[in-house]
Amino acid sequence: MKHRLTLTIGLAALVCSALAATASAGRGGNGQLFQFRGEVVSATSTSVQITVEGGNHAALRAMLGQSQNQTFTLGATSEVLVWSHGIPKVGSYTDLKTNDWVQVNVRAKDAKSLADVEANAAGIVGDHGAAPGKAGKPLFLYRGTYAGSPTAGKINVDVKGGNRLALRSLFGQSSSTQTFSYDSNTIFLLWQGKVPTVIGAADLKAGDRITVRIRAPRHSSLSDVENTAARHVGEHEPSSAADKA
Repeated sequence: MKHRLTLTIGLAALVCSALAATASAGRGGNGQLFQFRGEVVSATSTSVQITVEGGNHAALRAMLGQSQNQTFTLGATSEVLVWSHGIPKVGSYTDLKTNDWVQVNVRAKDAKSLADVEANAAGIVGDHGAAPGKAGKPLFLYRGTYAGSPTAGKINVDVKGGNRLALRSLFGQSSSTQTFSYDSNTIFLLWQGKVPTVIGAADLKAGDRITVRIRAPRHSSLSDVENTAARHVGEHEPSSAADKA
């Protein structure tokens, strides 16, 4: 059993090393890394479209002002890694199923826009199955208006409502205005009708109707929830999107 486990770990490491070397060789090791995370909308042999739910700082900065649904190029050097029980295997675009949770890594040199990034073939697309971990922690959903006076990593919200967990966390509070945290992985969305566009925290304006989504253990205190970085902050979000995590 011990030898089998060692062999499995060794094979996984070998796969990752080989893919990294292949991708690096194809890109020449140049360019900034843009990591986009989200759910698959569709995939072909030449592209994958995802609903972007997060990413590294470079990716989210490139997304500012853009639609949440984006299409990334798959090229000859692109690799699809399918993860199962912590072990990756080499796959293909046919493994990228609708609603699968993926991370798309793209390296782009001197990219000035999201289009510049998307013009480069993805290095690795990691497929982690149907939204892994999404239901691992319950959703605290707060609705209200943006109260302004932002500080680094914090937004103030005059809470008007929310889901059951969110409202329960507010029991005993003397003020409806609460301060929530965000970080570089938090995605800010401006909804215009049913179309979300990525914005930044600085684009929020006092009085804007917003929603704040945070995932935290079910019995977290309000303080614990507020100190957990929000997953989404939505501005003028339609009621039809109310259940989106």
